[in-house]
Amino acid sequence: MTENEIAKIVVDAAYQVHVVLGPGLLESVYEIALCHEVRKRGLLVKRQVPVSIEYDGVTFDEGFRVDLYVEGKVIVELKSVEKVMPVHKKQTLTYIRLTDTRLGLLINFGAPLIKDGISRVVNGLQE
Repeated sequence: MTENEIAKIVVDAAYQVHVVLGPGLLESVYEIALCHEVRKRGLLVKRQVPVSIEYDGVTFDEGFRVDLYVEGKVIVELKSVEKVMPVHKKQTLTYIRLTDTRLGLLINFGAPLIKDGISRVVNGLQE
C-alpha cells in the first residue's frame, strides 16, 4: 500500500472521528479514537512511538514521540488547537525527515471543519 493510499484511509477515519466527537476535546482523546478508526480499516497503527536522535555524537533514545505511525510509512501529528501555526508544520516536517518517512499528516481536530484542519507534509514523496 502506498503512502497516498494510507493517507486517504487516515483522512477518512479522521473525518469520522470529527463527525462523532466534534472539535474541542483534548488531543489525547482524538489520538485514541483515530487509532481505533484506522485499525478498524485494517491498517497497523502505533501510538506514541519514541524516536531516537543523534546530537554531538551521542544517541538519545527518546528524542521525540510520534503521535501515530501508520503502516511504518505515514506519520500523523495531531493537534486540537484553534489555529495551526507554522511551527506545527515545521515540527511535522522535522519528524518525517528524522524518521526518513516520505509523508506526514498534520491533523487539527480543533478546526470547525476537519477538511480545513488537515495538512499534508511531504519529504521527497512522488505525487
